[in-house]
Amino acid sequence: MGASMTMQKGTNVPVPAGTVRVELGWRAVAGAPDVDGSALLLASGKVRSDADFVFYNQPAHASGAVRHEGKRPAGDGVTDTLLVDFARVEPGIERIVVAASADGGGFGRVSGLYVRIVDAASGGELARFDSTDATVETAFILGELYLRQGAWKFRAVGQGYSTGLEGLATDFGISVDEPQQAPAPSRPAATPPPAPRVAPAPAPAVHAAPPTPAAPPAPQPVRLSKVTLTKEAPSVSLAKQGGTSGALRVNLNWEVRKQFKGWGAKLGRAVAMHADLDLDLCALYELTDGRKGVVQALGNAFGSLSQPPFIHLDGDDRTGALATGENMTVNLDRKDLLRRVLIFVTIYEGARSFADLHATVTLQPQNGAAIDFSLDECTVPSTVCALALITNNGGDLVVQREARYLVPQRGVSPQRTIDAAYGWGMNWTPGRK
Repeated sequence: MGASMTMQKGTNVPVPAGTVRVELGWRAVAGAPDVDGSALLLASGKVRSDADFVFYNQPAHASGAVRHEGKRPAGDGVTDTLLVDFARVEPGIERIVVAASADGGGFGRVSGLYVRIVDAASGGELARFDSTDATVETAFILGELYLRQGAWKFRAVGQGYSTGLEGLATDFGISVDEPQQAPAPSRPAATPPPAPRVAPAPAPAVHAAPPTPAAPPAPQPVRLSKVTLTKEAPSVSLAKQGGTSGALRVNLNWEVRKQFKGWGAKLGRAVAMHADLDLDLCALYELTDGRKGVVQALGNAFGSLSQPPFIHLDGDDRTGALATGENMTVNLDRKDLLRRVLIFVTIYEGARSFADLHATVTLQPQNGAAIDFSLDECTVPSTVCALALITNNGGDLVVQREARYLVPQRGVSPQRTIDAAYGWGMNWTPGRK
C-alpha cells in the first residue's frame, strides 16, 4: 500500500509482515491534549485478564507479542509506537485493538491524528488511517489488527469514547483502579459486626469453589494514573504508586529544540547535531552496607541486576537515534540493600552543553504508575545534569526530581562534579568507552 493512500473508515487491508510497528502520530500544537497509544489483545471480543492491556503503565505483554515503544518527536509532530510480533501472539488471541487516549481534553483539539502500520523489517508503510471527525472523545479506537483464515489484516475503525481510556478499557473487560473511590471505607465499616457470624459456615465452600482463582486480579486492578514531578511537587513515594517489587526502568529520551540560540535555524544543522550527540545515562549508588560506586558506559561499568549494585545500564545509545533512548533498570526486589541512588546524565560528545536540548525522564515501575518529568531549559554551560535522587526511607523508595544542571570547573570531570555536589566521597580515575 503506497504512503500516499489513506484508508476509509471500515475498510481493511492485508498485513503481509511478521513484525510491524503501529505508529500513532499527531501534530504538536501548544495547549492541545497529550496523546497516548495503547493496545488490547482480545479473545472472543474481551481481554482474558488485565495483562492483555499494553499501555504506558504496562509497556510489554508477557508473551512478547506487543510492546509499547513510547513517544518520539517527528518533524512538527509526535509519534507513539507499539511493536507487534505476530509470531508471538498466543493461540486464542484473534484481535489486537489499537487505541489512543487524550490527556487534558478531547480529540477534537488534537490535529493531524493518524495511525499507520509499518513493516518493522523494511520500514515500508502497509496501511494508514487518518482520523478527521473527532470532537469530544477522550479515547479512540483507531483500528484493529485481526486474524482471518490464518492471515493478519488491519481494519480502520475510528470509534470514539467520551469516557476516556478508563471507559474504553472497562468496555473490553479490564478492571480499572479508581482512586476517587478511596473514601468508600465508611460503608464497609458497618458490615464487620455480622461478618464473624457468617464467616465460619461459608469458609469450606470458598475453598472448594472453582471461581476462586479469578479473584486475585481484583486487589491490583490496572492503574491508569501517571505521575508528573514538577518544581512544586518534586517527589513521590514508589510504595504509594504500587511500585514495590520487580524492575524499575529508568528511561532518558531527548530531542534537539527547533529554535536554536547560536546554532542557526537550519533543520539540517539540527539533525547533524542530533546525530553526533552522545548522552550517557549514569547512576551513583550507595548500598546499606556502605559500599559506593557508579553505573555508566564509561569503563564498561554496566552494573548487574542479580548482584550488587542491583542496577543495570541496558546499553549505550551512541547516536541518540534509537527509539528507546537510554535505559537503566533498578531491581526493586533488592531495594532493602539500596541506601540511595543518584541518576544523572553527562554529555560524552556532540555538544558543549545541554542548551537547545529537550529531555524527558520516565521511571516505569513494573507494578504501579509511571513517573515522568521534563528537564527545564539549560541556560548555563553544563555538561552534567542530576536527574533524580532515589532514597530509601524506612524501606520505601522515594523518587525526588532533581533536574540540576552542574558546570564542572576546568579540568574536573562531570562525574567528580556530581560527586562533590551530592557528597558521595568517591575516588575517580580517568575512564573511556
